[in-house]
Amino acid sequence: MSRVSQRKRIQRIGARTGLLASVLTLVCGCAAVRVPKLATPMPRHWRNQPAASGAPAPDLNHWWKAFGDPRLDQLVAQSLKSNLDVAQAVERLRAVRALYAHADAPFLPSLDFRTGHPVDPDASASYFTLGFDAQWELGLFGRRKAAERAAQGHLDTFVADLRQSRVSLVAEVVRNWIDLRAAEHELGLMKHIRDARKANLQRISVRVKLGLDAPRAQAEARAALADAEAALSVPRARANAAAQRLALLLGRSEPASSWFAAGTLPALGSRDIQSVPADLLRTRPGIARAEADVLQATAALGMARAKMYPDIGIGGSLVWSTSTITHKRYEFNYIGSLGPVISLPLFDWGMRQAQAHARDHQLKASVLAYRKAVLQGIADVETALGNLNQQRAREKANEQAVKALGQAAGQQAERVHLGLASDIEQANSMITRDKARQALVEARAARDIAYVALYKALGGAPIADLGTTKGSNDGTAVAPVGSR
Repeated sequence: MSRVSQRKRIQRIGARTGLLASVLTLVCGCAAVRVPKLATPMPRHWRNQPAASGAPAPDLNHWWKAFGDPRLDQLVAQSLKSNLDVAQAVERLRAVRALYAHADAPFLPSLDFRTGHPVDPDASASYFTLGFDAQWELGLFGRRKAAERAAQGHLDTFVADLRQSRVSLVAEVVRNWIDLRAAEHELGLMKHIRDARKANLQRISVRVKLGLDAPRAQAEARAALADAEAALSVPRARANAAAQRLALLLGRSEPASSWFAAGTLPALGSRDIQSVPADLLRTRPGIARAEADVLQATAALGMARAKMYPDIGIGGSLVWSTSTITHKRYEFNYIGSLGPVISLPLFDWGMRQAQAHARDHQLKASVLAYRKAVLQGIADVETALGNLNQQRAREKANEQAVKALGQAAGQQAERVHLGLASDIEQANSMITRDKARQALVEARAARDIAYVALYKALGGAPIADLGTTKGSNDGTAVAPVGSR
């Protein structure tokens, strides 16, 4: 056969194969598995949400700035840059994104170059060959769509993981900073109580020497001083532990000395949250991850069903050869081939069918897991709202107690000035007032931490750079979860 005839024959085969592939693509396009609808009822109103009072709308991206603490703002910014968990999540996302850009590579035409040196079995001739092998997997019966969904679901999972790392990081930084500042303030009040106990012991000792008090009063005063001294270890330990946790969150080996410098306790002020729109729950990383799991389970089912059908592709080759040990002059001969490549399951078809059934059940399980993730999110937000309301009430009660005891201490000081009460009674009144102040500090810290827990439940954290992760050169945008 002449070379011209061979070329024409190859062209006819290629045209027929292309037409067959187009027909199969149209016929099998509907074989892809549909993504289940993830419609889970969301609450129209939060049961524990307080009545609106003109507070500003919640800011999920910068919610911690409601405390009005520049040092806290700086700590959060530093932690987002240096935290090791976030850095790991970023690198994992970059790795997945690098592969995501080539998710369709198995269904693109491939071309391989090869050489060989086959020997004739009778050892009378030897040949040198070189040529190209081409393969094109058509991705029929839902294979291509399943691969695309699997890649998207895999990417969405790591996006959600990065989001979760940032949400947890910001919440932990703010919580530990509040704990540190509250412990320092409590320590200062407890030192005042210790000093007052020490002054009382001195006064009572003098009265015992003068015979105005029994020795038992001196022993009781000494025990009260010892208790006040021992109590100082509690806030010191809390402050040290909170500072060490902050150092770990910021990727440091030890806390900064500036963290222990005197400062005000973070306060929410007028920017306290008063309303929580239900749609904010969609920002929860747990829900996004569960949705990504559903997409991957859908892809796995689609691939399992596709394996029950023939694997159809197009293959071709073009090979040149020449004899290397004969005395004839070197002449290159070539041969080409082009045609369909079909792989049909036969004896293992039952196993493939069982795998498809198993994947179907796994998809149903992932849908149930998604619904649970939504319900868990609702429960977490409701719990956080209820706890925040209770801490508000506790704070108000403590404020009233401090105010009343402050007035009592002032009245006691006036009685001492008029000679109607002793210095010991005045000191005891101040100790009671300082204990109430300490309880108020604890109540305010608990209220602030409840505020942190609410935003953690809502999934609050910076999200501006999730589309193109800082440092990534590929510029691949992350498709939003739900757009399939």
